[in-house]
Amino acid sequence: MINIGMVRDCFPRLSPAMVQIYAMAFDVWFPQYDITTPERIAAFMAQIGHESGDLKWTAEIWGPTPQQRRYEPPSDLAKRLGNTQPGDGERYKGRGLIMITGRSNYAQVSKALNEDFIAQPRLLERPSMAVWSACWWWSSRDLNQHADKNIEASFKQITRIINGGLTGWDDRLARWQRCKNIFVVGGNNTSTVA
Repeated sequence: MINIGMVRDCFPRLSPAMVQIYAMAFDVWFPQYDITTPERIAAFMAQIGHESGDLKWTAEIWGPTPQQRRYEPPSDLAKRLGNTQPGDGERYKGRGLIMITGRSNYAQVSKALNEDFIAQPRLLERPSMAVWSACWWWSSRDLNQHADKNIEASFKQITRIINGGLTGWDDRLARWQRCKNIFVVGGNNTSTVA
């Protein structure tokens, strides 16, 4: 469904070996979560490209920054993330290609994928798990419906759902435009990508 050339064009700084690994993972998980139209694939690739720095990072870089310190209890952010124990902030920092963050999100993805990410959070850093968890997260937030609209307002909504705001908007938008060209969004090809 996704060929190596498409992945390379989306993420030109990725090594050839990693391009192949990710292309195989997309082929496995995209059909499982119905990320199969050019519109859906382009929006997904643009968002994960920004979130992961061109698939370079599958774990949030830990400072800790002032924002990351708020992941620790007893802050309001820690409560929203379900972080209850000292050290939960770093233990359940953003991982995967959409940077799943916080104990409660790790519990959700653990249940959905039948893996124990609470006990082994670093599993989310593996390329196949990073793709799988991102596809699950995308689907569980019903982001395909926004991608189908193929308009900037809907892509902004996807960004807000993933990011909580519009951090990195210009980069996300530029990536989306590039990915739409790669996957021929809006052209004659409105079927699934072959």
